[in-house]
Amino acid sequence: MSELRSETIETGVKTKYSLSVILPAHNEEAAIAGTLQNVLETLTPWVQDFEVVVVNDGSKDSTKAIVEALAAADPRIRLINHPVNRGYGAALVSGFEAASKDLAFFMDSDGQFDIRDIAQFFPLIERFDAVLGYRIKRQDTWMRKLNAWGWKWLVRLVFGLRVRDIDCAFKLYRSQFFREHKLETRGAMINTEILYKFTRAGYTYTEVGVHHLPRKGGRATGARPEVIARAFRELIYYAWKWRAEERQQRRAYRAVLHE
Repeated sequence: MSELRSETIETGVKTKYSLSVILPAHNEEAAIAGTLQNVLETLTPWVQDFEVVVVNDGSKDSTKAIVEALAAADPRIRLINHPVNRGYGAALVSGFEAASKDLAFFMDSDGQFDIRDIAQFFPLIERFDAVLGYRIKRQDTWMRKLNAWGWKWLVRLVFGLRVRDIDCAFKLYRSQFFREHKLETRGAMINTEILYKFTRAGYTYTEVGVHHLPRKGGRATGARPEVIARAFRELIYYAWKWRAEERQQRRAYRAVLHE
């Protein structure tokens, strides 16, 4: 991997597209400054036009103050603040709505991903509408891994999505998708919703392995009972809703054919 990184740094600009980097953050005071520094230092020689949109989702620590100070020193950093915690999906939706560039990339701000892995994604976004990361040697507890495995197979059963790591927070999309499609979920269902609507609309994607690192601070919240319960409520409700919408669309299409 070190050979790949030195090569990519030497070769300069990696994409002709402008890029919005979306970083949802909840109580990440231990990692957010380092994450932002790494993003800025890595992307500056690679992307001619980029912005970093940090969505502070009701943090109770100094995350907001740290980002405000960094944004004051670098206009490429933008802060969106949720006064109260609204959920991971809500943070991503706020970021997507604020994204102003050609491509939208999101990554967790807890330091568990290496932004340099995005170098693999840029050539692929020329041929696909999205590039989805999947975690190599996931650095999480066995319980979180078990939950993720069960959720992946449930999503595959209910929605037919065959994605290796559906909730991996390292994905690159063409921004146009988010401008044309309304996102409805606000919790841990958000990645499932995006990919369900993405594939249903006929967009294409490919998958690439990315490195996953131990957390640098803060606490993971994805395995909290209330987070899991919300995900299941959203899955049940929206599976019913979206299928009803599809049936209605098919009926309308058949009616047009018989006119």
